[in-house]
Amino acid sequence: MAKVSSRLLSHICIAAAVMMLVLIAAAAPSSPASAQNVPQAATSEQQLLNQLKLGGAISGQVSIPDKKSANLIHPAGRDWRTFRTVWLKWIGGVAVVGMVVLLIGFYMWRGTMKIAGGRSGRTIVRFSGFERFVHWLTATTFVVLGITGLNITFGRALILPWLGPQAFSEWSEWSKYAHNYISFAFTLGVLLMFLMWVGQNFPTKADITWFKMGGGMFSKGHTEPAPAWKFNGGQKLLYWFIVVAGAAMIVTGFILLFPFYAGLTIDSMELSQVFHGTVGVLFVALIIAHIYLGTIGMEGAFEAMSDGTVDVNWAKEHHPLWYDEMKSGAVDANAVVTPAE
Repeated sequence: MAKVSSRLLSHICIAAAVMMLVLIAAAAPSSPASAQNVPQAATSEQQLLNQLKLGGAISGQVSIPDKKSANLIHPAGRDWRTFRTVWLKWIGGVAVVGMVVLLIGFYMWRGTMKIAGGRSGRTIVRFSGFERFVHWLTATTFVVLGITGLNITFGRALILPWLGPQAFSEWSEWSKYAHNYISFAFTLGVLLMFLMWVGQNFPTKADITWFKMGGGMFSKGHTEPAPAWKFNGGQKLLYWFIVVAGAAMIVTGFILLFPFYAGLTIDSMELSQVFHGTVGVLFVALIIAHIYLGTIGMEGAFEAMSDGTVDVNWAKEHHPLWYDEMKSGAVDANAVVTPAE
């Protein structure tokens, strides 16, 4: 009996050993090469290093729907960070500060461009109430967007030391909300501006002559006025820049506001931010020049967007073709010449 029990126990041990071997064999990888774990791991590590040297991204595999989370290393992000923290500050600083310095120098040399013939005491309607509304809608929203946008680039260096961490944090938070929500009003303004004035901003032969004469801005004496319709050559350039660059800013801004929609990748997000920031600082510099010419730079210009009228002599000197057209009544019967109040 003892021999039978001993023999049965040995058979059971042998069967268990065989079963263990079968399970181990089933769990092992089928490929012979994959059994060499150390060389395979070393090869993979070398491949990762080579990929990094070539500047490529390194990605793994994930089971969650957001496949972007599989991106382990994104070397292009270092270039984007360098541009955002270094180059954009230089571009913005040179553009904005350079424009201010240039305008100060121009004002010291030229001064305010006076109406050569003096005020006539009569005015002519230049912009309707709706035109002025669209202008100020676009202008005021752009100023808010410009200030809050510049805060992203220059706030830490210029505002943080002045306000302190707590106040700067609150200011930046409200700036973000303002920038995001006011962008919708700016979008409406640019769209209305395009539809309202597109027909009057196509190039004409008069614009070529206007540019040749420098728009009359570089002559201090009384000279023949540069020919211009309702919008001169410089204003037409500004108009098309606002429309084209504004549309690009709107598109890239919405990409940043609603990230990764429509299959957008990290690369496209970074490119949008680079474009949005670069065009934004150039936009600010150009609008500073526009504000200068519309206020202290040119006598009588601001009135066109305040009450919608300009002095007759101003119209003759700066937009003579438009004045002749309006005087003849060929465009708007309501734009009559009236005595100035």
